[in-house]
Amino acid sequence: MLNPVDPTTTPAWKRLTELHDSMTPDLRAWFADDPERAERFSYELGDLYVDLSKNLLTDDVRDALAELATQVDVPGRRDAMYAGEHINITEDRAVLHTALRRPVTDSLTVDGQDVVADVHEVLEKIYAFARRVRSGEWMGITGKPIKTVVNIGIGGSDLGPVMVYEALKPYVQKGLQCRFISNIDPTDCAEKVADLDPETTLFIIASKTFTTLETLTNARMARDWFLAALKGKSIETDGAIAKHFVAVSTALDKVAEFGIDPANAFGFWNWVGGRYSVDSAVGTVLAVAIGPENFADFLSGFHTVDEHFATKAPAENVPMLMGLLNVWYVNFFKAGSHAVLPYAQYLHRFAAYLQQLTMESNGKSVRWDGSPVTTETGEVFWGEPGTNGQHAFYQLIHQGTQLIPADFIAVANPAHPTKDGGVDVHELFLSNYLAQTAALAFGKTAEEVRAEGTPEEIVPARVFTGNKPTTSILAPALTPAVVGQLIALYEHITFTQGIVWGIDSFDQWGVELGKKLALEIAPAVQGDEASLKNQDASTQRLINRYRGLRR
Repeated sequence: MLNPVDPTTTPAWKRLTELHDSMTPDLRAWFADDPERAERFSYELGDLYVDLSKNLLTDDVRDALAELATQVDVPGRRDAMYAGEHINITEDRAVLHTALRRPVTDSLTVDGQDVVADVHEVLEKIYAFARRVRSGEWMGITGKPIKTVVNIGIGGSDLGPVMVYEALKPYVQKGLQCRFISNIDPTDCAEKVADLDPETTLFIIASKTFTTLETLTNARMARDWFLAALKGKSIETDGAIAKHFVAVSTALDKVAEFGIDPANAFGFWNWVGGRYSVDSAVGTVLAVAIGPENFADFLSGFHTVDEHFATKAPAENVPMLMGLLNVWYVNFFKAGSHAVLPYAQYLHRFAAYLQQLTMESNGKSVRWDGSPVTTETGEVFWGEPGTNGQHAFYQLIHQGTQLIPADFIAVANPAHPTKDGGVDVHELFLSNYLAQTAALAFGKTAEEVRAEGTPEEIVPARVFTGNKPTTSILAPALTPAVVGQLIALYEHITFTQGIVWGIDSFDQWGVELGKKLALEIAPAVQGDEASLKNQDASTQRLINRYRGLRR
């Protein structure tokens, strides 16, 4: 793979610098002077309507951003990713999450293997398993059908499945529920299994190598609980693990050693990064919960956005434009964070999911050739559902000193249409979605505040400067396909930013150091004095304090 292009050396970067330095953002005037602005900067992407018009965006800025994408070769890197080239440089791997959602009629040979055929072989195995569980054909040790599926994973093996399960709760089969264990804090496991019936509970252990510390620790704790609970009911435990535990893993020997039948292990490949894996076998829990047909629709949503991203020119490519806008804000306006604000309660875990996708991908200070980056990289992604956030942190976005770009996401048709005294509650909710972006864009002048009869001494406190950039995303409903489209949209936004900055968005070495040190420190925490002496002074004191407090 060619060395990264330093974006700061490109003509487009110079042009963007000039545009930024000469810009006095005035969204009020821009809209007043340009009746076509909203139409020109709004786009259709599958089921998503994406309005970029309230961004600090002009035709010149859009064109310069598109030129930047071309000059650092975002389209070429995109094509290399889709083709299966090893664009994950530090791990020498292909990056093929897009292959996970390609139709069965496609074919793509990578490293001598038709990866699309491999994907559909695993999908059919997952679907067959899901149908058995959902129909009651799969039964536990005492012949009872499964009522609760507990997914045990961490990182991408948890954040994605949890988020999608919560987003698609109306599609979950009645009489079936899912729970998720991720935190190595024993409280997580204890609370999640406390009220379960072992006879009707199925565990999915999601760990590609079946060595992930947190996941395997939780899996063993869950297994201990399960066997003890069966014994507490005087139920024979021989063969019980194989009927109540399955795996998402490729390490079949370790799976068998745990007690799981290797025939009930669902694999994936090293070209699937953890944070890009919810549409792989990691989504097995979702296929069980919402059914194979809905899971197939979920995958089709991803593919719709994949096709758009693969074929559209930069100036018309929605994920690419949104990624370039993020570069515009991070590198030219020095924005340090980005809010994602879903006006859809079922998306309440979406911001948490995006935190791993975006920050684990682009939180890098070295380019893929090993040289230091030449710009700021990454931003903090965060958010909460509206209208809760309005009563918490919107004050900072509206009147604080930091520029915080924000994405507002809503659906036209709620899962639970309700009226309050004749008023459609969803329409009241959506009025807030619309009002917030208008307020952020256009603000409120001192003259408007005075016209309301406000005492002069508090006029400044009630002025809103406006010109706070937002993107509005509207979908018909929160369907499996729409959720897939939203995830793929942000995957490709993240990819675009990474290529502009010249970083490898697909490794995560920063995660590894802490995990390694935890294993080295564990003996000291457990009482090994020699290990304790090897720690720094602060860590030694903390360990001693902990040991003194532990009962």
